Amino acid sequence: MDSSWQSGNPYEKFMGRWSHLVARQFLAWMAVPAGCRWLDVGCGTGALTRIVVADYQPNEVVALDSSPEFIAYGRQSLPHSAAQFVVGKAEALDLAADAVDVVVSGLVLNFVPQPNVAVSEMLRVTKLGGKIGIFVWD
Repeated sequence: MDSSWQSGNPYEKFMGRWSHLVARQFLAWMAVPAGCRWLDVGCGTGALTRIVVADYQPNEVVALDSSPEFIAYGRQSLPHSAAQFVVGKAEALDLAADAVDVVVSGLVLNFVPQPNVAVSEMLRVTKLGGKIGIFVWD
């Protein structure tokens, strides 16, 4: 794998411009009210999380990615009390059942070894009546 995809700065410079554009439209489509607890699965460098924090007044956003380098970049680029960046796997979310109001996942399911397990985990941690939104490359 090209090492530039393992570091936050080069990844953000290349993919960030696309991630930010789609994230704004995606989040507007989800129509989530203020004050929710969010989970961003496969957060990468934090494009979705940054917009959630800026525009949706969340109580909390848990931003999860399997890359320690991306998580470090997210923590450094978004030092906000509502954002918690954690290293973890989409197929084994370290959250209780019914823990979040909203789960989002952008451009990641194509890269998860067991996407069906990841989606099951998203369902498990989302409260009844909550929202799950996922987008992938076509």
